[in-house]
Amino acid sequence: MSTAELARYKGALLALRGRLAGDVSSLADEALKSEDEASGDLSHVPTHMADVGTYEREFTLGLLESEEHTLGEIDAALGRMERGTFGHCEGCRKAIPKDRLHALPYARYCFECARRLPA
Repeated sequence: MSTAELARYKGALLALRGRLAGDVSSLADEALKSEDEASGDLSHVPTHMADVGTYEREFTLGLLESEEHTLGEIDAALGRMERGTFGHCEGCRKAIPKDRLHALPYARYCFECARRLPA
């Protein structure tokens, strides 16, 4: 992979990390706000409203966990760049196709090896 290609992937990873970091911060604020609201006195609110608040909080926490996982994958990809292993499959060590890296710049595996991973 050329230096210019690596620079483009690095730029894409850094931009994605910046966007996700903002999303994580917003989601964390939303989860805390939902938690504060849920801990308040809801005796005047029908039970189903509390259930809605619980669902929203759990949904937000699930999104937060997913975004944090993706941030970890981005940081791992940047680490692979530093080690010179970026763009090579961690399963078979072959080059990861560029169309896969364009879609998922932090990909660790080629299509074939990714299919064999447990869901």
